[in-house]
Amino acid sequence: MPFFAYLITDGCYGAATPGAFAKRLETLFEAHSVDYALYRDKANPDYARFAAVFVDGCRAHGVKAILHQDTALALSLGADGVHLTSTQFDAIKGAKEAGLFTVISAHSPVELAHAAAEGADAATYSPIFESPGKGEPKGLDDLNETAGKIDLPVIALGGIVSPDQISAVRAAGAAGFASIRYFINSAKESFCSK
Repeated sequence: MPFFAYLITDGCYGAATPGAFAKRLETLFEAHSVDYALYRDKANPDYARFAAVFVDGCRAHGVKAILHQDTALALSLGADGVHLTSTQFDAIKGAKEAGLFTVISAHSPVELAHAAAEGADAATYSPIFESPGKGEPKGLDDLNETAGKIDLPVIALGGIVSPDQISAVRAAGAAGFASIRYFINSAKESFCSK
C-alpha cells in the first residue's frame, strides 16, 4: 500500500445544511490530494443525512469514504469503509465480512497487535506529535519501532499539521498520515473558530 493521506473531519467541518457541508467538502478536496476521508462528527444529531452527502462528495472526487463507528450505516450508504474506535475490536470481523475497508484507532503496541490479529486493514496510531487534549505524544522513535514490528499498515495521527511532519512520519515507517488540522488550516476556507 503506498503512503496515503487520510482526512478526518470533526464538528468544525459542520454546516447548517447538507448543501453547505457539500461545498465545504468540495473546498477541501480541491485544496488537497486525499486518498481516504473519514466523516466523524460525534455531535451531529443528523449524522446519517450528512454522511450520505459525505459519501457522495467523496465518490465525486475519487476519495474513499469512511464512516465513523457504524458498520450498518456505512453499508447502507455505500461507503468504502468504517473507522472503529479503540473499544470496537469485536466489530472488526463483522465489518471485514461485510466487505468494508476497516480501520481502527489504536494507542499502544498491544492494541496494534490486537488489530492485526483481528484482521483490520489498517490502524491509526496516536498521538504522534502534541495534540490538544490527547495526552503525551509518542514521538517518531516510538512510531518507527512500533510500525516496524506490526504486520499492519500503521497510520500516524495526532498533531500532524505541516508537510515536514508528514515527511517525518513517512520516514519513520508509517503507511500514511491522518489529520484534521492539516487539511483545515491549509484549505482555502477556514471552517473553525479555533
